[in-house]
Amino acid sequence: MSYLVGQWAAGAVGRRTLRGIIEHPELELAGVVTDDPRQAGVDAAELAGTGRRLGVLATDDPAALLARRPDVVCHTGGSADDLCRVLAAGAGVVSNVLPALVDPPSADQSLVRRLRSACAMGEAAFLAVGPGLVGDVLPVLLSGACRRIDGIKVTEFRCGDGGRVGFGAPIGRRPAVVRAGAPGRRWGPVVRLIARQLAVPLDDLTEAYEICAAPEALDVAGGRIEKGALAGLRFQVSGVLQGRPVITVEDVVRARADLAPHWPAPPFGEAGGYRVEIAGEPGARMDLAAPGGAHAAALRMVNAVRAVAEAPPGLHTPLTLPVFTGRRLLR
Repeated sequence: MSYLVGQWAAGAVGRRTLRGIIEHPELELAGVVTDDPRQAGVDAAELAGTGRRLGVLATDDPAALLARRPDVVCHTGGSADDLCRVLAAGAGVVSNVLPALVDPPSADQSLVRRLRSACAMGEAAFLAVGPGLVGDVLPVLLSGACRRIDGIKVTEFRCGDGGRVGFGAPIGRRPAVVRAGAPGRRWGPVVRLIARQLAVPLDDLTEAYEICAAPEALDVAGGRIEKGALAGLRFQVSGVLQGRPVITVEDVVRARADLAPHWPAPPFGEAGGYRVEIAGEPGARMDLAAPGGAHAAALRMVNAVRAVAEAPPGLHTPLTLPVFTGRRLLR
């Protein structure tokens, strides 16, 4: 069975999602919605970088996409109003736009009610995805081999990817990504989702961060970082139970691999990757060398399409749906 899929927005993640849709043997592209006038009228294949023209042109008119009655829309930019419009029209949605919806019970309940109403009207399913399966599915699966759990930590490592965290800024300026409340809004729902699945009644969320200055001028992919400017950032969001952190999501970002050697190192000597650690009896650690960021987020959304298309109406999480797999990709 094939699924008709729309793409909503074509930014950094959206272009990768679009490519994944085009190249997936079970998916057919229904259309592309963009609010960028430079993209309107551009062939989807050009936006995705696949080369061969499809004859599907990006449009700034959502009605054109919805008229094709897609099974699912991959939503990588836009607003909650967009989400409600798509769901009410009868299309399922997989989105990375509103991080709070990764854990619907802890999100703004007025928004949750709006989305549930739209899902009911269109008989459609909604899924919000977080940073990746390492942040939700894998920790929960590994926990199933434990007798006792003292704590869980999930770490993502990145190198050279400093645009989002502000590399090159003066060291005395607090990066926007770690301003008070920002980490909790982005990664707190992932912590709460894991806690909810493991029946852990968290008391609070805490945030912490460390920075690293460039020891000398650095020339990296994003440009030049002057000596003394921001060149590394490590930040954490922790769920607290009875005064101690029990579930932590951590991001470690370096402009160059040898910076901040006292911070945790990526697995297998790679520039990036993931680590899941469970302290307990028995303890467990899983290291994964895999691309992160926009690439990983996009492919996870594409591979979630089938599960969302087949799901009952309502709000879902990666832990309430069948596992997203690379179905039909081995060929």
